Amino acid sequence: MATYSKQTLQPTSGTSSSGIPIAVAGITSGSPTTIHTTQNSATAFDEIWLYATNTDSAARTLTIQYGGSGTINQIQQTIPANSGLTLIIPGLILAGTGSVGNTVTAYASVTNVVNISGYVNRVA
Repeated sequence: MATYSKQTLQPTSGTSSSGIPIAVAGITSGSPTTIHTTQNSATAFDEIWLYATNTDSAARTLTIQYGGSGTINQIQQTIPANSGLTLIIPGLILAGTGSVGNTVTAYASVTNVVNISGYVNRVA
């Protein structure tokens, strides 16, 4: 029988964001900000829920790289100006490969104005 546990986002394997929003510092695909890293297990799945806020006075484009950096892995969304908690990832599943964890990274059209909050439901 599977077990479920609610987890904070883990920007790097073994470290927690402690539930604090993560500022998206990266502004290009070459320098994305790591939002979450899954476990190194192909049998433990993370159900990922992400929300974005935009503290700027203009709408900003946010790009999520979900499990890789190719165009097939990219999810783009415009985050309205001065907005809070716009749903970006609605519980999508991601697992590691068995030897390394997969990552969710992000970059935005302007640095440090889009923040990511969220949590993971770990299913093992």
